[in-house]
Amino acid sequence: MKTMYTYIMAHIKNKLFYVGVTNNIKQRVFDHKNATFETHVGKYNIKALVWFEKHDEPLAAIKREKLIKKWKREYKINLIESVNPEWNDLAADWDFTGFITSKERFKKD
Repeated sequence: MKTMYTYIMAHIKNKLFYVGVTNNIKQRVFDHKNATFETHVGKYNIKALVWFEKHDEPLAAIKREKLIKKWKREYKINLIESVNPEWNDLAADWDFTGFITSKERFKKD
């Protein structure tokens, strides 16, 4: 059994979203926060973790991600505000010391 996370990153002011799934929430958030302009997240400055939930089954996390991606914008906003009404960046205080970006991890020599 592997712990998985379904999460929503957002550009708080414009309420733009990215819904994803990962087995390493801290690394994935670090990657989003350091995304470059050529990615959707980087281009639209989607850098705040505003919602996430933990799953014990990978398929449950993937199903939840697919479901949320289909939702109307209003439903996503309601989900976020049900646990994070102030739209705080839930990862604002996380320590990312020693993390490297996915671009650096997968760089071809």
